[in-house]
Amino acid sequence: MKKYSLLLWTFICVLSVSAQTLNDAQIRQRVNQAAAAMKTLQCDFVQIKHLKMLNEEMLAQGKMYYQQSNKLRWEYTNPYTYTFVLNGDKVLLKNQQRNDVIDVNQNKIFREIARIMMSSVVGNSLLDNKTFKTTITINNSEWIATQIPKRKDMRQIFQRIVLHFNPQCAVVSCVEMIEKNGDKTVINLKNIRTNETLNASIFAVH
Repeated sequence: MKKYSLLLWTFICVLSVSAQTLNDAQIRQRVNQAAAAMKTLQCDFVQIKHLKMLNEEMLAQGKMYYQQSNKLRWEYTNPYTYTFVLNGDKVLLKNQQRNDVIDVNQNKIFREIARIMMSSVVGNSLLDNKTFKTTITINNSEWIATQIPKRKDMRQIFQRIVLHFNPQCAVVSCVEMIEKNGDKTVINLKNIRTNETLNASIFAVH
């Protein structure tokens, strides 16, 4: 009887903790812990680009791979093929016609875009107080972090970046990037798998 009472008490405690409303600092801590524990991540994505001037949308699909702490592969598979690979200080841009390798240390804009892509996918940009002013809101199914660029060079590209998190695992499920000209890109991450072994060739830059 004591055993079942203990189990019941434990269950009640778990429910009580889950029901508590996390504050801003607690959410940032949860996301940071999840990012630190995430050795690899792979998923499918659906990207919708809203073009303000043309009042139309462009749909693309692909696969994304991440490996801690500086490897990222962003691969479009439909309706065109295009691959972006970040491996340390090198970026590979690949399409059907050519491959270009760029040293991000020699290209400030590329360095910033690569850094933002990486930190947005993982979610640890919530801790970047120098680049963004971040506000966090909570609804029934997700945490929403709205990031307003502080630096002038970032404001020339983005109005804001909005990250949607799954509270169950504190991992990004959707990224919205609203550009200065009003264009908007929404990327939904699907079939997310973490901490599985990835082939090193996925991040090859040559």
